[in-house]
Amino acid sequence: MNWLGLRTLFFKEILRFSKVYLQTLFAPMVTALLYLLVFSHILEGRLEVYEGVSYTAFLIPGLMMMTIIQNAFANSSSSLIQSKVTGNLIFVLLTPLSHFEIYLAFTLAAIVRGVFVGVGVYVVAISFTDVGFYNLGYALLFALTGSAVLATLGIIAGIWADKFDQLAGFTNFLIMPLSFLSGVFYSIHSLPPVWQEISRFNPFFYMIDGFRYGFFGVSDVDPRFSLLITNAFLAVLVLLTLSLLRSGYKLRD
Repeated sequence: MNWLGLRTLFFKEILRFSKVYLQTLFAPMVTALLYLLVFSHILEGRLEVYEGVSYTAFLIPGLMMMTIIQNAFANSSSSLIQSKVTGNLIFVLLTPLSHFEIYLAFTLAAIVRGVFVGVGVYVVAISFTDVGFYNLGYALLFALTGSAVLATLGIIAGIWADKFDQLAGFTNFLIMPLSFLSGVFYSIHSLPPVWQEISRFNPFFYMIDGFRYGFFGVSDVDPRFSLLITNAFLAVLVLLTLSLLRSGYKLRD
């Protein structure tokens, strides 16, 4: 393992998004808090998803996880597409780094951004209502695993896309719908039976449901099963990503 090269590329990615922190860190926090403000104002006191849990409290873990995974995806995908468009990707490919080390550096940086934004949402959101942790370990595990999944998916999207509008299409037609239809604002048990079954094919649902279990000790699915599904999805994406990096698909043209 080339630890020096891995650390250098990792810090380069950290500096890339921290230089524009208003866009990459604070803007997603504000967006999530606006969702919280609007939905809690409309539905607080009118809807109780879990017994003894207010709707505002129910919303906070879902919005946190949605923000974490969306920003993890945005970080790795935007970094790759920017490097391809500006032509400086060659300087990464020429380094004495293996495909796994390149993957690891991009993924770890994306996890840092996602988790940082998620923590920021939590710190501000608890001013709306008190939300503690039932099992902090589960919450951390799903936050890290979920952000790793979306960071990996972001690398795949960045490799595939040739232009920013293609990446935007990937985000708007895949990431956003899967995020919003994953139980962030509702429990799948409130859906008709056919939509409950469809929701079970959405891997984002298991990430958010398992993450929420870490706060309330209640979930729509056994958190161990959710963790199994999330890890299986991650393993498939990692194998695909490493294969794409090894082949040089759309990277060495």
